[in-house]
Amino acid sequence: MIIDAHVHCTGQERSGDVLRSLDDAGIDMAVLLAPFLSEGYSLEDPESLRRGNAGLARLVKGHEDRLIGFAVLDPRRADAPDDLQRAYDQGLRGIKMVPAGWYPYDEQVQPLFAKAHELKMPLLFHSGIFIDGRSGRFCRPTFFEALRDYPGLKVALAHLGWPWTDEAIAVGLIELIHGVAPDQVMFRFDISFGPPPVYRREVLSKALSVLGPDLLQFGSDCFLPCSGAHIAERRGWVEDLLDELDVDARGRERIWSGTAAAWLGLDAADAARRAAQARERAPAEAATLGVATRRLFTSLLGGDQGRPPGLAPVCC
Repeated sequence: MIIDAHVHCTGQERSGDVLRSLDDAGIDMAVLLAPFLSEGYSLEDPESLRRGNAGLARLVKGHEDRLIGFAVLDPRRADAPDDLQRAYDQGLRGIKMVPAGWYPYDEQVQPLFAKAHELKMPLLFHSGIFIDGRSGRFCRPTFFEALRDYPGLKVALAHLGWPWTDEAIAVGLIELIHGVAPDQVMFRFDISFGPPPVYRREVLSKALSVLGPDLLQFGSDCFLPCSGAHIAERRGWVEDLLDELDVDARGRERIWSGTAAAWLGLDAADAARRAAQARERAPAEAATLGVATRRLFTSLLGGDQGRPPGLAPVCC
């Protein structure tokens, strides 16, 4: 089973097309993030975020065995907890936030974290540098330790916090040192692109050596609508690294699905069965992953083939 734990929506996609792309890439389930980076949507425009959250809820409805919707919110707003309750009632089951202009320890953002804790919704944060010129100073991994005030929250930090990957690994290590079982720890990390290709092997090797695979999960960071080949390419980057690092079958299972299933509160075996049944019911035929076109490291950040026209490549 493979869960893609980091897929962006742009508001242009349709459910059938999304499922076909996942089938073509060999992806069983995907975490879809409401649009906030594409035309017509902005983190600074709460009404656009509400519209995007509602659209995502419609997109995933009826496909919950394969598509898990995450709302996007600006936690600085006083009405953010109400927006989160609305998104939850619409069927979204997690939250994506981007610290841009606020720190995770700021007092004004705590009411939203408290609401997420109440609703038992998993969180995904951008962590690390931005590649679109915004300051990454708000996104250092240690700043997210403020969330320890909400025991039981399940948090994923995207991109392993690059370039502060050592800091991210240290944040993840704390609970392991104290004997907390991996599935119960607060922090885990998606390994979606963030480190440029020259750093990726070193970063993943360090994370595996210190944290093991139990706190690492796959995320393509692709922007829909895109082809299955585009998602498969990024899956191939990870497969190549796992081969180079000689990661065993259990470690691969954790990275491909086990860690994300625990984060999402899913029983991995049951989720795999339900996703397989959903694929059998779907009209699209699942395709096998091609390997001939995987190694497309055509630029420092690995290229941006498959993005909607006019959408700048961004790492969130």
